[in-house]
Amino acid sequence: MRVMIAVDASPVSEIVLQEALIRPWPVGTHFCLITVIDPFFFTRAPQLLIDAKEAGAKFLGEAAERLGKAGWSTEVEVVLGNPRHAICENAEEWRADFLLLGSHGLRALERLAFGSTVRAVLRHAACSVEIVREAKGTTALGVHAKRILVATDGSEFSDAAVRSVAERPWPKDTEVMILSVPEFPLWLGQFPRFQLVQAAELTEAALDAARDAVARAKETLRRSGLAITTRIPAERDAPPKVILDEAQEWGADMIVVGSHGRRGFDRFALGSISEALALHAHCSVEVVRTPQRVKQRQEERADYESQRSHDGHAVHVF
Repeated sequence: MRVMIAVDASPVSEIVLQEALIRPWPVGTHFCLITVIDPFFFTRAPQLLIDAKEAGAKFLGEAAERLGKAGWSTEVEVVLGNPRHAICENAEEWRADFLLLGSHGLRALERLAFGSTVRAVLRHAACSVEIVREAKGTTALGVHAKRILVATDGSEFSDAAVRSVAERPWPKDTEVMILSVPEFPLWLGQFPRFQLVQAAELTEAALDAARDAVARAKETLRRSGLAITTRIPAERDAPPKVILDEAQEWGADMIVVGSHGRRGFDRFALGSISEALALHAHCSVEVVRTPQRVKQRQEERADYESQRSHDGHAVHVF
């Protein structure tokens, strides 16, 4: 496994490093620590940019030493560029399987004014992404054990997320809750000609689909050795809100969800469940992308660059 960790010497980045250090990883996992410095802010102070690069290299070296003492092979890289673009570009070039970064928790107005690196990475990274947040207190399971809420809708993307959890090592006594939010029909005022029995049939169909998704996920996780519980909530609310409420009530340390990879207008119009979870959850959130989606993203980028290279322009595909 190839894991890239984006850090910036902030307290948030220390949380990400600590998580990487205490979590078990598959044998042979290789890390890349990256820090991105935006040269735009140093246009009139070139010496400060040099100082910032040296400080960044020193910080990465110290962090790499910590990972090395834990037994992990690690490389470092200081990159100049806009973090919202450079992190995704470097993760793709390095062929990262996972990208870990922290959330600075910008308020809505700040995100509107300055943009959100987290949002950009979630939308444009080809690999799986985990937004790491500090665990709130210690549960009865202990500091290192985790409570992982896996949200599934039965799609191939959710199945990939479940497999990702099942195939990785986790701390002893880790628990997994498999959650599926039924897609209940909203009939009130929309289809007055439907009979109540027809609405009931569609409601039952939504429950059946959720039960099937949970059953498949449970079978996939059955041999992982993790303690498994299942939940199909009855609330008729937006899936992100239901998942966030369930995660808060259960005391989840992490939410894992598959990415459907919606792009462009679809994302704008329909929203993104994974993005909503990552931005608003109290805990860490992992958005898993399928290998097919990673390959598709790489092919799209290669085709676009090839097409534009005839014009002699620099290309940034997002």
